[in-house]
Amino acid sequence: MRHSTLLRKRRGLAVAAALAVSAIALTGCTTTAPDDSGSADFEPITDISLQLQWLPQAQFAGYYVALDQGYFEEEGFENVEILPSGGDIVPQDALADGQVDFAVAWVPKVLGTLESGVELTNVAQVFQKSGTLQVSFADDDIESVADFEGKRIGSWGFGNEWEIFAAMAADGLDSTSVSITTQGFDMNALLNGDVDAAQAMTYNEWAQVLETVNPDTGELYQPEDFNVVSYEDTAGAMLQDALWADTARLDDPAYADATVRFLKAVTKGWIFARDNPEEAASIVYDAATSAELAYPVGPTHQLWMMNEVNKLIWAGGDFGLIDQAAWDKTVAGALSAKNQDGLELITAEPAESAFSNTYIQKALDELAAEGVVVNGKYTPIDVVLTEGGK
Repeated sequence: MRHSTLLRKRRGLAVAAALAVSAIALTGCTTTAPDDSGSADFEPITDISLQLQWLPQAQFAGYYVALDQGYFEEEGFENVEILPSGGDIVPQDALADGQVDFAVAWVPKVLGTLESGVELTNVAQVFQKSGTLQVSFADDDIESVADFEGKRIGSWGFGNEWEIFAAMAADGLDSTSVSITTQGFDMNALLNGDVDAAQAMTYNEWAQVLETVNPDTGELYQPEDFNVVSYEDTAGAMLQDALWADTARLDDPAYADATVRFLKAVTKGWIFARDNPEEAASIVYDAATSAELAYPVGPTHQLWMMNEVNKLIWAGGDFGLIDQAAWDKTVAGALSAKNQDGLELITAEPAESAFSNTYIQKALDELAAEGVVVNGKYTPIDVVLTEGGK
């Protein structure tokens, strides 16, 4: 059964009237300036839906904050549906099938979908860095990708393993020389000895293991108990959380207009999360505890996640712009890599329409004109983890 959550803003603000924004013509990965004539001959879209790629958590804080703080309303949206997935829904498939208006998905996962002829466009690159780690116990001596050979390397699958293979290809390792072992969405496979190195995100599973009591000491595990390989530091790093739109629909002026307004709202949401990490984490925790389906993590864990996610988003540049070099690196990694069966991940370059900075640039320009500072670097806060993240 498909689980969904319709989250309404807690405060009773009146819906702001939609601004008349001119249509935007999609021009592949270019940033051709849209028509700014000031006229609109379409009925603005007021109801939208966003498909997440996982359950309610601070990984998606900007969207929940935008809802809570009324930013969607300020951009003329009356009803906004945020749909979580417990792994039973593939965001890009839901978007391609017309079930939702926008989706959050990792770039490599969508590259695989695009090979089937589906046309989707990355309209905002939310995460500018990879947050994927491979975590092993310190005494297992897995200190680099080169040490993966002959080991049981844990992964969640579903495209999350692509960075592993891209990093191995860059190091000249044969992909068939490792045993990719499916692990759960936790660190039990590592703790139980089912894998030699477990996949983890800086903002989630890495915290989970540090929230666990070490049976040998009776205290929480410490970072020095583990070796950590960060894919961001390898040639296999790939772009992750991005916002995707339906390519064909972007030819519709109303949808193009809604895309810009949507991006304005979520940009303001992520800015709030950057500047108010504690409150943003609390907003997400409240959303998760009231959701039909949510992963049971505590408020401290959500705060850790918010802190780490902000590091991946705010590196000093403008929010959401897609860096050509990072895109090219992701595509090149996917083209060069083979999976554990020796099969290519993708066989051809994606279409030029696979990403566009046009919509996010227009959103940023309009926000800047309204006095919103759309760039900046995040200053991390100190988060002390507790057992179970409570």
